[in-house]
Amino acid sequence: MRVRGRTAAVIAVVLLSPVVAPAGVADAAGAVTTGPCAPVPAVSRPPRPVPPHTEAADRAVGGPALATTGQVRPAGTPRPPAVPATSWLVADLDSGDVLGGCGPHEHGTPASVQKLLLAATVLPTLDPRQTVTLTHGDLDIEPGSSAVGFAEGGRYRIETLWLGLLLKSGNEAANALARLGGGPDGLPGGLRAMNEHARQLGALQTHAVTPSGLDGPGQFTSAYDLALIARACFADATFRRYDTTREAMIPAQPALGEKAFPIQNDNQLLYRYPGALGGKTGYTDLARHTYVGAAERGGRRLVVTLLGAEVVDKRGWEQGAALLDWGFGVPRGAAVGRLVNPGELTAGPSGTAVPPPPLAAAGGPGRLDLPGHPWSRPLVAVSLAAVVAGLAGLLLALRHRPHDVRRRR
Repeated sequence: MRVRGRTAAVIAVVLLSPVVAPAGVADAAGAVTTGPCAPVPAVSRPPRPVPPHTEAADRAVGGPALATTGQVRPAGTPRPPAVPATSWLVADLDSGDVLGGCGPHEHGTPASVQKLLLAATVLPTLDPRQTVTLTHGDLDIEPGSSAVGFAEGGRYRIETLWLGLLLKSGNEAANALARLGGGPDGLPGGLRAMNEHARQLGALQTHAVTPSGLDGPGQFTSAYDLALIARACFADATFRRYDTTREAMIPAQPALGEKAFPIQNDNQLLYRYPGALGGKTGYTDLARHTYVGAAERGGRRLVVTLLGAEVVDKRGWEQGAALLDWGFGVPRGAAVGRLVNPGELTAGPSGTAVPPPPLAAAGGPGRLDLPGHPWSRPLVAVSLAAVVAGLAGLLLALRHRPHDVRRRR
């Protein structure tokens, strides 16, 4: 039998990534694992859901050094700040280098950072000038959850819905945009598109059950997946414009007796962090604080993702800011892994992995700084030769196995 396309693609990603080393020891690619993540205070919360089983290959997407439940950073760099989050990751939006992380492939609950997946999926498909009517179903959200204040039966431009989603984390805006993006299938179609797009991006541990990030059974993501999703968002100029808007006006609805009102962007990184590019906040009792933030400094654009954070002395965005400060101090080219490119793990018609796109100019996805990447070093080449030999044997064995490989859900 032939090896399945995604299996071959994941193996290819492993080959193009740093080689893992024992905890606390620098490997040939310069990655250092340094023990568990910082302790997270115990709080009263609903029971944590049981995460789905993850294949070892999926945990190694982006590089074997990322398949850790603990902290990993490039050798010779300072320890990252001890943030009270269950997992986090810092990456370069342009080169795709992963600068460090803690439990980057651990399953977590997303809360409202899920709205970034909605944006990455649906924003390119909808006309921002189109005027739509909000339905009763759009406004069917959890009482007390974040909302913009849109009116049932109100008529709004799609652009206004995006501003409500990204500035005020409006859950009714998420429902409406997913419904519109789902075409004839409505909201279920929008959710299906989100999950398909997550797979296309390489976010194999992400599964959306609600478009807003309100908790739902079986809904998960990871710090690594969030970085892939954020990278796709920040590659879109329209998203960047919406996400950096500080204030917008929600138009009046005279037929409903509703007056116009202003909304402000809730992401404090925009106001308090020099070079901030935007991001998204999130919180539910189950997920706790989640956060995605991006900033530019010295010609570098970095993104930080956090899951399961608790507020001890810093809020979620402040923990993100501390990790961004650390990331900007990491030398260019120093990395512990990389963000895979969209479509890289998708199998082509022949069952082989689709190659990554050619290098792009700074500012777009797909740029990979080959000369500075750790796996271009001679010592790594030796390690990779051994890995290649082992994988060659594995592939040969797989060719003669019965056809019993189960399809992942």
